[in-house]
Amino acid sequence: MSAGHSHDISTGHAGGRHRWRLMLAFILVAGFFVVELVFGLLSQSLALISDAGHMAADVVALGAALVATRIAIRQDRTGKRSYGSYRAEVFASGLTVLIMLGVAAYVVIEAIGRIGSDVEVATGTMLVVGLIGLAINIVSMALLRGGSKESLNVKGAYYEVVADAAGSVGVIVAGILVMATGSSIWDTVIAVAIGVFVAVRAVILGRQVLAVLGQQVPEGLSVDDVARDLESVAGVSGVHDLHIWTLTSGMNVATAHLVVEPTADPQSVLANGQATLQSKHGVEHATLQVETEPTKQCHEVQW
Repeated sequence: MSAGHSHDISTGHAGGRHRWRLMLAFILVAGFFVVELVFGLLSQSLALISDAGHMAADVVALGAALVATRIAIRQDRTGKRSYGSYRAEVFASGLTVLIMLGVAAYVVIEAIGRIGSDVEVATGTMLVVGLIGLAINIVSMALLRGGSKESLNVKGAYYEVVADAAGSVGVIVAGILVMATGSSIWDTVIAVAIGVFVAVRAVILGRQVLAVLGQQVPEGLSVDDVARDLESVAGVSGVHDLHIWTLTSGMNVATAHLVVEPTADPQSVLANGQATLQSKHGVEHATLQVETEPTKQCHEVQW
């Protein structure tokens, strides 16, 4: 027997609710990317070019996030995706991680190639473009901040914009240092710092993506605590085969076998078990099986 309920995918999916934020951020970032790339090449600033490269990663990441949220809220008409397409946003976040790592690697390699060379850098252009980029990134951060707390997909986009804001600050600092010292080495140093910062953010997001894809217990939940709360439900004498994982951002799922006392009402146990999971642990969708004693199959299954 099971207990659970269906989700309204148009409103229940965290990424879908914040899709408009992604759209506005995408328009802003895509527009500025072209400007930064052109003036980065004209000024010969590696810091500006590296930030433009990261901005390009933002464009791809935000575009992938938009596509993923559209796929995630689409009704499945094939009958093959019993869990829907919610995981699309997790894969989009994984793509963001790969892009960020690629940009970081490019910046470091390019910086190594400039060692020993003296490049004329147009500091005035760096400062103006850096300030404009910072303003756009701040607006994008404000747009995505709220959704980043609910959706892994939006969080990936938010991290990208945060890293870009740091990159814009780096461009401004590099321009000031080159202007003050007359040495282009600061442009290279700041570019490497931007690359390292991007790589660190990518690793943090990557660990979260792998945790979801690896179906690990959601952060903040304990299997022992969940089992203990289910065992406290009236009529339940034991819990086994308990599994908890994240389907996508804001959607934790659980399955469990509840051993009930002979005199217990199975329907009441199911309803109370579902209510316990939802109220105490935020698990809104659970498949629960009740039995008077563990079945032979339960004993034979090794995982």
